[in-house]
Amino acid sequence: MSARATVLLHPDFRVGVIDRRLFASFVEHLGRAVYTGIYEPGHTAADEHGFRQDVADLTRELGVSMVRYPGGNFVSNYVWEDAVGPVEDRLPFIDLAWRTIEPNTVGTDEFLQWAEREGIEPMMAVNLGTRGVAAAAALVEYCNGEAGSRWADLRIANGRAEPYGVRLWCLGNEMDGPWQIGHKDADEYGKLAAEAGKAMRLVDPSIELVVCGSSSMMMDTFGSWEQTVLEHTWDVVDHLSMHAYYEELDGDRASFLGSGTSMDRFIRRVVASADAVAARRRSDKVVTISFDEWNVWYLQSRFPGEKNLPLQRDAPRIIEDVYSALDAVVVGDLLVTLLNHADRVPVACLAQLVNVIAPIMTEPGGPAWRQPTFHPFATTARLARGIALDLRVSGPSMTTTAHGEVPVVTAAATLDGSDVALFLVNRSADPVEVELSHPGVTLALGRGVQVTADDEPAVEGPEHAAAVAERHVSEVDGPAPATGSTVVTLAPESWTALPGTLTRA
Repeated sequence: MSARATVLLHPDFRVGVIDRRLFASFVEHLGRAVYTGIYEPGHTAADEHGFRQDVADLTRELGVSMVRYPGGNFVSNYVWEDAVGPVEDRLPFIDLAWRTIEPNTVGTDEFLQWAEREGIEPMMAVNLGTRGVAAAAALVEYCNGEAGSRWADLRIANGRAEPYGVRLWCLGNEMDGPWQIGHKDADEYGKLAAEAGKAMRLVDPSIELVVCGSSSMMMDTFGSWEQTVLEHTWDVVDHLSMHAYYEELDGDRASFLGSGTSMDRFIRRVVASADAVAARRRSDKVVTISFDEWNVWYLQSRFPGEKNLPLQRDAPRIIEDVYSALDAVVVGDLLVTLLNHADRVPVACLAQLVNVIAPIMTEPGGPAWRQPTFHPFATTARLARGIALDLRVSGPSMTTTAHGEVPVVTAAATLDGSDVALFLVNRSADPVEVELSHPGVTLALGRGVQVTADDEPAVEGPEHAAAVAERHVSEVDGPAPATGSTVVTLAPESWTALPGTLTRA
């Protein structure tokens, strides 16, 4: 007999509005994310600007709303002024973060114009590692300033008359990390971020600012970092960043499948830290979360570390993880967690978009294709609209080495008018029967998408990715419309998305 779980679902129980920026991604000057990723002049799919339209088409299908740029660790020794103006006048430099010769062919204007053409909102980061207040304010002026000032006029001279109107800005990247070029302690960084943010807002008061939180929940300074930094920046910033990556270690499949529980705990602890600062300051301000790096990344088991990378040029292949259907189920579960925190997480960036731990892969001069992780993200971005509902899930739990007891079933739902989307995960190796309890409400679920985990090792290449999708990504029909109660059976180790309607009986 299948295990049973219950999900209480009602349109009056709500978490909050889903910000479309929850479905953002990230393009860093790292490996082949830019060169032979989004940008490859001479490719048969390249447009007149050198950007690959096959990648742009897949980005659109993926449902990406916003892209963070240019880093990442890369930004902490980046001189943005060296990558604007005539390309032939730009000088290459050694990127200390990823030990790569950066040609500076793609810079601020090229990226922002690509984003504009593709209907993607940009999210820009400033260098607070090796630079500071003046360079950060100048970049805001370059991007958003009106004619008649130094940096705005330089943008105009470079061929762009209208301001770009970049709204969301990161005050550096992972400044708590000793690996970061220009790493600072919480007091040093908090004071610098406050002054940089103040100057940037004086240039453009309409911008939103993201201050660096902890690079992971396992950092020694986690918690104290958030509180110290927010004490310095409280009056300036809107969002606090979070970064987290998940992987299967030593064959511990159960802990990997329970990664969403770790993400949930991380979010709750960061929210508690932010709210504690608000309480001490007797402030009604609500600082929200920009979860601007998250994904499955085999960081410990596959990546040799930045210090072990040789100095390379010509877009080397770095951190090109190949994903399995199991990875895709975990990505779907992480998306469920983000939806369930929509009230405090308006921004989240799947890191990254192309080639580097990415849902989209390319081959130079060759095809672009979808990795298995593409499918849950694209489906969720397409279906999750309006309001995130506050569900009550009860059912069995499973024991994991890394996270302790975790729920077998996780769920999220969204409501847009009468249109509902239901997202269900079964983390266990057995099928689970889920009773959807919706008293006084008629639920009609249509055809959706199911991803089931695999046991095979991931293999590089479009043919294998297509074969995995054929075997493990399928359409599923929802149950018949019902009032009060609906039963759905979940396959073992699966993620399921079902669209439908929810109406009062």
